[in-house]
Amino acid sequence: MVTSGIAPRKHSVQLFETAALIREVEQRLLQLFAQGKLFGTVHTCIGQEFVGIAIAEALEPADQIFSNHRCHGHFLARTGNVDGLIAEVMGRETGVCGGRGGSQHLCDVAQGFFSNGIQGGIMPVASGLALSLKLRQEGSIAVVFIGDGTLGEGTVYETLNLASKWQLPLLIVLENNGYAQSTPQSQNLAGDIEARAAAFGIRTERGSTWEPEALVKLARNAVGEVRQTGSPLFLIVDTYRLMAHSKSDDNREAAEVESYWRKDPLKKFVEENPDEAGPFQASAKNRVDEAVSKALQSPYASAPSSSREWDAFGKVTWSASGPIESERAVAIIREALRRNMARDPRIFLFGEDIESPYGGAFKVTHGLSDDFPERVRNTPISEATIVGMANGLALGNLLPVCEIMFGDFLALAADQLINHASKFRFMYNEQVRVPLVVRTPMGGRRGYGPTHSQSLEKHFLGLPDTLVLALHERFDPGKVYDRLFASIDGPTILIENKLLYATRLGTPAPEGFSLENSDERYPTTRMRPRYQPDVTVVCYGGMVPHAEAAMIAAFEEEEILAEMICPIQLYPFNAWPVLESVQQTRKLLVVEEGHSFAAFGAELIAQIQERNPGLLTRCKRLASPNHPIPSCGPLELSVLPGAASIKKAIKDLVRNG
Repeated sequence: MVTSGIAPRKHSVQLFETAALIREVEQRLLQLFAQGKLFGTVHTCIGQEFVGIAIAEALEPADQIFSNHRCHGHFLARTGNVDGLIAEVMGRETGVCGGRGGSQHLCDVAQGFFSNGIQGGIMPVASGLALSLKLRQEGSIAVVFIGDGTLGEGTVYETLNLASKWQLPLLIVLENNGYAQSTPQSQNLAGDIEARAAAFGIRTERGSTWEPEALVKLARNAVGEVRQTGSPLFLIVDTYRLMAHSKSDDNREAAEVESYWRKDPLKKFVEENPDEAGPFQASAKNRVDEAVSKALQSPYASAPSSSREWDAFGKVTWSASGPIESERAVAIIREALRRNMARDPRIFLFGEDIESPYGGAFKVTHGLSDDFPERVRNTPISEATIVGMANGLALGNLLPVCEIMFGDFLALAADQLINHASKFRFMYNEQVRVPLVVRTPMGGRRGYGPTHSQSLEKHFLGLPDTLVLALHERFDPGKVYDRLFASIDGPTILIENKLLYATRLGTPAPEGFSLENSDERYPTTRMRPRYQPDVTVVCYGGMVPHAEAAMIAAFEEEEILAEMICPIQLYPFNAWPVLESVQQTRKLLVVEEGHSFAAFGAELIAQIQERNPGLLTRCKRLASPNHPIPSCGPLELSVLPGAASIKKAIKDLVRNG
């Protein structure tokens, strides 16, 4: 049990004293909002205070909590940090997250507390935290707070399934207040709430905030059971939100709300015990007054100059490309994973069908589960929860590597990348790092059709704090993995083209061309003609062999010399190697397999134009048409950029320039 701040003692008066302080904080926040001193919104827990109090009473210091948008009461019950909470919601530097996160995004790593405002999204993150605790065998547990409205989110059930199957030490606390924002439960929830957890073999307990002491006992037993068994438990707490969902947006019947005010245990205690309640109410008011005064003296939050040096743009040094082992790429990637797992026990691989004997859809992980049986695991078909658990594992100081079977399925996990992984570091004021790898195959030419052949990486370029890499056949993919595992400190998306896996690497450069690599951590590869190039061709990933074939054909058939620039690091992107080439050619062709609108090529051309207006005399982007990829083999090949269409584009740029 946390003993600092306002954490309760085992006495009912102290329970009400804690609840009174939480309520005073929440009421003051509503007043501050009305005075224009807060930003965004606030979701108060007035009426639900005893949920957080009961859980905090039962927890130990090493336990972890993940809360939701209505997190103030949970935070105060766990940490006692009134000053940090009020300053945070007021956007001040002395806030618990430096004023960056605000009301819904609180973090105190020392007290094991995190929150985020995305409904349902925190469930798999909390389960990842629970898995990290289980793997470390420290006897600690994780707690996640959700509301009954969250039961409409699919990832909740994905998480219940996996938490039960893997027997994770996770306590799911459902605050059942009868409403999803303004919609009553009767309108949007079918079936029995208790049956939901039971369907996954998870035991359920139930209590209410109208019996605070009984709830404290129930919470203590629930936490003890999870700790002792190492298994999940579902705790439903019936309660009622006495104030609006946020600010003043409340359309419930006044009579209904009033009926719950009359039975509110804190209100009843104050009315029935004025001698005991008076002093702690006055103390709460004074404490909040002091917190507000301190916050007002603190400056507003300030932006960092750069959280991970994302504005990289500078000259590079080139050197001759070293030899690549004459081996298929799939074997090189597999061996890189194996040696890094042997070196770093924090690395944990999981995904759909990755264990032996199957070893993943493209056999990248074949045999790894035999070598590392506890650290390579099959998962259900649950992409959002796979990446969400990776977020939790990363917060728990492990290094998770997720395989998403097809890159198309990244769309299912987008929330965990966009609203969680990419934001944790900044909004928690640098208190955390999220080192995770999401590796996935992209691209077509296999006849897999519209939903299994896409190149969707453009949708993930530009995510804050998120590295995007694309392997290609002209640089050793094993070295990319080695460098990544040696330096990773944030979320990374690693694109592996489907055709790359079967490609035997190490072929020499075509006659008349030389291969060079930049001195960047993830090098840019340059294929240079012997003489002054006429045009610059930029491509990445699976487009490299097609661009290379087109360059050879353009030289042999049209006597046009092209220079090819192939980055591995797509974001953050250093455009200098391209700019250096374009300064000679002034003509640029960007080739990518996905759709061109708002894609990598558009960004690259915009950067060149911004930094050196007028440099480009001609430019062109070559990409897939803006319709789905067909399954029909000949039609698929005709619509994807290939050697013939790239050669034609090169010719048009040079001959018609």
